[in-house]
Amino acid sequence: MKLFVAAVNVLFGTSILFAQPGPQMKESDALASHIDSTVRAQDDFFLFANGKWFKENPIPPSEPFNGLWQMIQDTINAQVRNVCESSAAQNNAEKGSNKQKIGDFFFTGMDSMTLNRRGLADLKGEFETIDGMKGTDGLAKVIEHIHAIAGSPAFGFGVGQDDRISSKNAIFIWQGGLSLPDRSFYFDTDSRALMIRQKFLAHLNNMFRIMGYDSAAAGHAAGRVMELETALAKASRKREETRDPLKNYHKISFKQLEETTPNFDWTIFMNAAGLKNVDTVIVGQPEFLTAVDGFLRSFPLDDWKNYLKYQLVRGLSRYMDDNTYLETFNFYSTTLRGIEEPKPRWKRVVEETDGSLGELIGQVYVAEYLPKGTKEKLLEIGNAIKAVYADRIKHLDWMSDATKEKALKKLNGIIMKVGYPDKWKDLSSMQIDRSSFVRNAMNANRWGFEYMVSKYGKPVDRTEWDMEPQTYNAYYNSSNNEIVVPGCNIIVSGYEHVLADDAILYSVIGGSTFGHEITHGFDDQGSKYDEFGNLNNWWTPDDSEKFYAKTRMIVRQFDNYVAVDSLHINGDLTEGENIADLGGIMMGYEAFKKTAQYKSHQMIAGLNPDERFFLGYALAWMVNERPEAVANQVRSDEHSPAKFRVIGPLTNMPEFYATFGIKEGDPMWRPDSTRVKIW
Repeated sequence: MKLFVAAVNVLFGTSILFAQPGPQMKESDALASHIDSTVRAQDDFFLFANGKWFKENPIPPSEPFNGLWQMIQDTINAQVRNVCESSAAQNNAEKGSNKQKIGDFFFTGMDSMTLNRRGLADLKGEFETIDGMKGTDGLAKVIEHIHAIAGSPAFGFGVGQDDRISSKNAIFIWQGGLSLPDRSFYFDTDSRALMIRQKFLAHLNNMFRIMGYDSAAAGHAAGRVMELETALAKASRKREETRDPLKNYHKISFKQLEETTPNFDWTIFMNAAGLKNVDTVIVGQPEFLTAVDGFLRSFPLDDWKNYLKYQLVRGLSRYMDDNTYLETFNFYSTTLRGIEEPKPRWKRVVEETDGSLGELIGQVYVAEYLPKGTKEKLLEIGNAIKAVYADRIKHLDWMSDATKEKALKKLNGIIMKVGYPDKWKDLSSMQIDRSSFVRNAMNANRWGFEYMVSKYGKPVDRTEWDMEPQTYNAYYNSSNNEIVVPGCNIIVSGYEHVLADDAILYSVIGGSTFGHEITHGFDDQGSKYDEFGNLNNWWTPDDSEKFYAKTRMIVRQFDNYVAVDSLHINGDLTEGENIADLGGIMMGYEAFKKTAQYKSHQMIAGLNPDERFFLGYALAWMVNERPEAVANQVRSDEHSPAKFRVIGPLTNMPEFYATFGIKEGDPMWRPDSTRVKIW
């Protein structure tokens, strides 16, 4: 999945999609203008393709990276800002209307004087509730409350599709409760990890001082919270071990859940969440819950109170006064990701408004900003990729006919949701006004939690979207066997006044979006689900063995990449995304070969179709990242850093070698015996 950034404001109008590409485009062509002629394609194709743009556009001090996603997100932010500001200006908007809620939420976020005057006053009642807890019964109710309004203390919890019965919604409980991005941050011994833990302890101390603790009490609370979280981390599985859906699926009865954790009253938790008559739950990591149950006794209640206060404030700090916000920013943004300064307030509040009220903003965005015909163009590209995928499966030399038949059945069953939903969620019960930014955020969070919980016991709504049309991202849902591509993915920065040529559309949208997401249905995780979205082995034993032999090759390939300092990419953790990148670019290329541009060998800006396609793929991941951000990503993210999402897949493609004259001995060369070809 793509990430976000923000720097150059790019104008985007409704005429973009349907103008024909100009015959030359030499002056404005993004691909040609980004090439760094001081770097050989054979040495580092990522910098060859993008280096000139990186040199001319340094990373803004308020961002962890800069690049294509930055430009596109800035376009979207400018549009959403217009929606927010125009809504906030309507003091007489009808109560309960989209514009009233958007405007009031944005208004309270922009009112910095009120925010700074109130400080943590709006959380006084929450603190009193936490301080008033009596025993573990009170703990269960408070943990549910914080899950609903601010974060995920102690464990992860949610309602979603049962992996084995995709038509049914189930309750899931999994390991969680950590404030650092991953368990590895608590135990790694390199200098960067040691520095992060030291600064995290100082951050905890500062946060308790902000909450009103004196120096000694703040220091004690910080140390005990660090001990508690370290214990939670030690009980957690490594992130790569949580990727196997079979090994992380344990359906048990509610009675068994209670017996597993006798010190935690799940009835109180479920009742507080509005869940009645719970019969079964799906536990991801049973040993984690057993450990947490022990911690409820081994750590005094005061330690849990301090931990929950921190979880509450950390989860809501973006909506608080500058002092609280900046303390959280200094650790989570500066220390962890190298960001030098906060974004301008308007940009922060736009993003928070969009994050909380994205469904409402999406309705305005579709009506006022999304070009007509977006769905049709996206479906055209998606169907082309899907057709290529079917042809590739039919001609695989390593898969039996029996498994091919089932793979094609799954492929044909993939639902493609593009552009925007046909129906919107009903947010009429969400209460938003101009009294408090943090209260508005808590109300929005509570609405989202209750909406999720309300699904329990109801049939799965397969028409539902989990992203808004203004979200520059995409996803594959294995339980629905569907891909979802929001409308704003049609934007290609650098082509604001003409339709980008097919080489770019089929590499950026076809390869890194549609091809990538479809391949997730056939990666090491998605391949365990059938055409109906159920965990169900549709492979013959021999085909399965051949498939996993190929996927191990891509694990070894990425294990060898050093991302920053001495940190290697974790091939096991990033396996699924790397498989999706490789499948995506291969499918995008095969689909592009069927276009008129490729067949006519059309030259644009001095580049032939093959050159434009591979440069277009590098454009899709044109992201220059801070070393701190890369280090954080390598430890905690399933996605490889942008550079390796380019050079990794491309070095497995002989067509890429032929296009840029890459030969044995070049840094971009991989021996044929190590090149990965799966789908």
